[in-house]
Amino acid sequence: MGIPIDRTSALSDTELANTSNWEENMFLGAQEVFEMMIGVPLRHCPAGSALEAGEYTAVIGLAGPITGVFAIRCNEKTAIGIARGMLGVGEDEARHEVWDALGEVCNMVIGNFKAKTGGAGANSMLSVPTVIQGHDYRVRPLINGSFLECRMETPDGVLHCRLDYRLSQAV
Repeated sequence: MGIPIDRTSALSDTELANTSNWEENMFLGAQEVFEMMIGVPLRHCPAGSALEAGEYTAVIGLAGPITGVFAIRCNEKTAIGIARGMLGVGEDEARHEVWDALGEVCNMVIGNFKAKTGGAGANSMLSVPTVIQGHDYRVRPLINGSFLECRMETPDGVLHCRLDYRLSQAV
């Protein structure tokens, strides 16, 4: 028998106020995943660098104290580099595995981020990842929600992480 987990969807005022370090937690979570699982370093993009259009977007939903959507977006070269590093395969094989690899990386990054947020993250559940490929789509954020963004550089290109979220308040 394990330790019971409180899966209530409400946060205390203390937990609600403690989101100031979430952007850095997102970067650190991604950095740890990339170094351990893919074997490549991540660094922050220089301030003012242009946002590139993404050809691949991996998306995971969150439900609970943190409700929203986490997405990782990148171009094809970056996505193939992620699959190559994660699976230890050549470029041709990586092309066939890019969707699964990017979905799994998205899952690991948001899981690492959740672990760094304390009770809010621990009590939030994740959906199965979905990966979108193409150029002709728009992602619309939550109405009346907040968001975090972090752009990072890999040796193969830019990775854009975004969390659109709302927090549940205690009643």
